[in-house]
Amino acid sequence: MPRRTPAGALLAVAVTALTVALSAPATAAAPRAPGFLDAADLPPHPTSSWTAGKVTAGVPEGTDQDTCLRALPGDEPAWRRDFRTDLDTNARQITVVLPDIRSAKQLTSRLNRDVASCAARIERQDPDTEATGEDYGELPVEEGAHVYGVHTETSWGASDVRLLAVGRDGRTVTVVNWAQLGGFEGAPVTAFEKTTVRAVNRLH
Repeated sequence: MPRRTPAGALLAVAVTALTVALSAPATAAAPRAPGFLDAADLPPHPTSSWTAGKVTAGVPEGTDQDTCLRALPGDEPAWRRDFRTDLDTNARQITVVLPDIRSAKQLTSRLNRDVASCAARIERQDPDTEATGEDYGELPVEEGAHVYGVHTETSWGASDVRLLAVGRDGRTVTVVNWAQLGGFEGAPVTAFEKTTVRAVNRLH
């Protein structure tokens, strides 16, 4: 003969289960990566195509040792993407999502100061290296972007040039870095400015 469960008991079980479900801590969803540049967005290389790596979580190891980007590492959600050619040119985009707009503005200001002054800091840290900085100015995209150049030449003849851009859209800050052997004469500033605009526009 089948056993019957009183309706009141079933209701009590249902209420208990609902209470447990509501009181259980919600699992925080993993933050979603902002939009990133693609290989085709980089300044064209005259003899080699660009290859893009995967978008990877975290600020690259050793960024805190980068004289130009020492303000970048932190506890906020961050992502990066590396790009390369078959020759002597490479690039990287690093994007950080801050808790609020005020924090994003503060990080942007620190990064702009660091990039603008890193050539002088390089020379102080390494007397065998001569460094020159260029300020290519601001770009009117979202909350703004600023483009810089840094050239270094060592006493033994090594010569490298970097183009760097710092941009912000809301509470999201992105840094684009392009580098190759050589000097400013080989740096594609105009094309890099277009890359910077794409990078900031693509964040959201």
